[in-house]
Amino acid sequence: MRRRSHGRGPAELRPTTIEPGFVRTATGSALISVGETRVICTASVQEGVPRWMAGRGKGWVTAEYGMLPASTGTRKQRDVSRGRPDGRTVEIQRLIGRSLRGVVDFHALGERTIYLDCDVLQADGGTRCASITGAYVALSLACARLQAEGRLERAAVNGSVAGVSCGIIDGVPLLDLDYGEDSAAEVDANVVMTGDGGLVEVQATAERTPLSRAHLDELLALAAGGIEQLRINQAQAITEAQAALPSPAGTSAEGGTAGEQGTSAEAGGSPRPGASAEPSRPE
Repeated sequence: MRRRSHGRGPAELRPTTIEPGFVRTATGSALISVGETRVICTASVQEGVPRWMAGRGKGWVTAEYGMLPASTGTRKQRDVSRGRPDGRTVEIQRLIGRSLRGVVDFHALGERTIYLDCDVLQADGGTRCASITGAYVALSLACARLQAEGRLERAAVNGSVAGVSCGIIDGVPLLDLDYGEDSAAEVDANVVMTGDGGLVEVQATAERTPLSRAHLDELLALAAGGIEQLRINQAQAITEAQAALPSPAGTSAEGGTAGEQGTSAEAGGSPRPGASAEPSRPE
């Protein structure tokens, strides 16, 4: 088997850290580092919802994704210079939005919109999965802050969600592919799961050899193990950030401000800018 980055085994994540509260001006934020991939995720709250949702008493969550020009080895032209986002950008930001909406109680959120912005600082594979994992932390901190400020009556996040890549190289299933592995993979997949094991999205592509059902099951098992580690990592980051915020009078601490905590949670070592954030129809 080929040597993996960071001396990892087939079922190991790259070293992963999540630093909550990285952007102090955002309602919720996190910097996630997965190996050499780094993504800033922010959550911004705006009163009101898109026109097609007005009057329903429910909120909305949407996402935008982008890569800094120097995030890859060759400069990537900004979407604004081209006049529109490319197809990959649109696909990824819709994936992020779908994934995060699966764990939100929109009635608890009320008629307000949360914008999740994921900006890739450095890309070495797995940027969409890192964006989902980091955006969950930013979203959770934003909702916790709203609740602590008395703007939400109850928690608006009702579960956890994370994403991880996996693939097959030389017949061996591997977890958390970096760019070199992704480029060489016979099969590569992105798996998004909730903390209780529910599948949100599975994107799998066979480059040369068709993917067998047995190999698909192996990849999903690998992904489940990795996402459980990421869930623990997310929980640690959220807990550390929440500890900085005092509880509202007469209530228990449900959340914290995303701008008052500079610690990070770590995991690993075992088992391109966006379109309109206010669509005319659901993403």
